[in-house]
Amino acid sequence: MAIVQGIREKVHLPIYDSLTVEPGKQLKDTELSSILKFFVDVQKKTKLQTNLQSASLLPHYNTFEARAMRVVISDLPPVFPDKVQITIQATIDHHLITDLARAMELLELAQNDPQGTTEVRVRTDHTETEPGETGTDILLNAADIEAEILALKERPPKEQFRNNGAGTVISKIIYNTVTTLYVGEKIMIQMPTWFFPAGAGPYSESGHFTTHGEPSPTATFRFAEPIFIDKQQNFRVELEIPDTDTLKEIQSIYGPMNVWVVLDGYMTRDVQ
Repeated sequence: MAIVQGIREKVHLPIYDSLTVEPGKQLKDTELSSILKFFVDVQKKTKLQTNLQSASLLPHYNTFEARAMRVVISDLPPVFPDKVQITIQATIDHHLITDLARAMELLELAQNDPQGTTEVRVRTDHTETEPGETGTDILLNAADIEAEILALKERPPKEQFRNNGAGTVISKIIYNTVTTLYVGEKIMIQMPTWFFPAGAGPYSESGHFTTHGEPSPTATFRFAEPIFIDKQQNFRVELEIPDTDTLKEIQSIYGPMNVWVVLDGYMTRDVQ
């Protein structure tokens, strides 16, 4: 449709961008830097991941009034790769050669067992048998399984050893990162990420589920005065992980995981 000259409209149209970690991959496979950048790389992303068309720029000659900013983090059950090999010792003569995905399953079984063990049947080559196949039964201890997993280069963080919806991955990120909004290379706000509640996502009053803020649009951070982004003006948001040891732990998080940054406010655009 043709643009109506001299007439512009203001609409409530939040803008958002996200960082995605695919299932079976770690955050370090997506981003090696200690700074996670948003609104900078928007190419080849779906509408679930971003609604921007150009990196760090508003569409066409639009302007934007940012009234609030929120950080939304998904906490989905992780998917571990089956291509990472691991050896778990049972006794001096017996051990199991398997992959990380199966090792995490066995760890959960052993942790839920009163004796802290789980039984598997292995072949002479120390791989696990198929159902009904003969072999040697061995007992694996939860502590031994966990120790072998933690020794892996591709190990997950301890927060993903038991994902019961308690929000441990969310807490790991929001309490160990600093979020900064830049407009035209000028810092408009910079605070620890816990300052920007999600105001979105699942919510439960029980002690078994945690989300980063009550899922209400009002339960998030609002700017005292709107932050104005002019037409063709660069902007971005950065989540920085200052501590080196924490950076390594966060980079080891396995997907699926999404981290969204949302600038909530009003878009002024041409009428069509």
